[in-house]
Amino acid sequence: MLLTVAVATASALFFHPMEEAMAEKQTAGTTEDYAENASTSNQRLMELPARLKGVPEQIIRHTGFTLSFNREHNNPNWVAWELTASEASAAGRREDNFLPDPEVAAPHQVTTTDYKGSGYDRGHMVPAADMHWSGKAQAECFYMTNICPQDHSLNAGSWATLEKACRRWAQQEGRVYIVCGPLYDRGRKLPTIGRDHRVTVPTGFFKCVLSLQQGKEKAIGFIYSNRSHKQPMTQAATSVDEVERLTGMDFFVNVPDQLERRIEASYSLKVWR
Repeated sequence: MLLTVAVATASALFFHPMEEAMAEKQTAGTTEDYAENASTSNQRLMELPARLKGVPEQIIRHTGFTLSFNREHNNPNWVAWELTASEASAAGRREDNFLPDPEVAAPHQVTTTDYKGSGYDRGHMVPAADMHWSGKAQAECFYMTNICPQDHSLNAGSWATLEKACRRWAQQEGRVYIVCGPLYDRGRKLPTIGRDHRVTVPTGFFKCVLSLQQGKEKAIGFIYSNRSHKQPMTQAATSVDEVERLTGMDFFVNVPDQLERRIEASYSLKVWR
């Protein structure tokens, strides 16, 4: 069964002088320091989801984002980052230098060759344009752990439109917290690509966005299918609670519980525009 952007049918699924200032924003780490780092920087790293249960997970912290890597799919489970207004407006040059992530064990170091001839784009989870504020952050977002097989029309179309919207929202709100990742349909055998490593092709993708602007706190989720058709943002938008239900993940766990419950239960795309 194919993933659709309509929430009613999505239930068939399975189931984060400037560069110097930001150099210590997030440093490379492993699963073992996840909890410690989550409580000592970036206002408790508001973008981080809860640790996963029953799912392969290696937590990797790069300069501008944190990710959870899944060695079964050779894709991230999720990628999370904070995006400030100044970062969102930073200018820079895209390098397009896709490399294996040195933090991952050799048997799972996916390379760009694994995508060659697959028919899928090397789809960024953290967009390169969000990382222009740091040369190191820009380079690291081209690690293959931040990449998923993505339909070209989605990558260049609706997904890119949402990425641009998130940068606009960061400028409007002062900062936003973002987490995104792949979706898999449990109801059918999933296709894979790869010459040297098997990479699962996602059925779709999710993204959740949080603003903690005082007195105007809000959150919103999005679901996109990984195929070539028009997917307006108005149809893809949903609540964070709904994305949690589909993914089995618990997002924005460092937000105070009462606030988290309130802003994750409902959404309005109008308040973000």
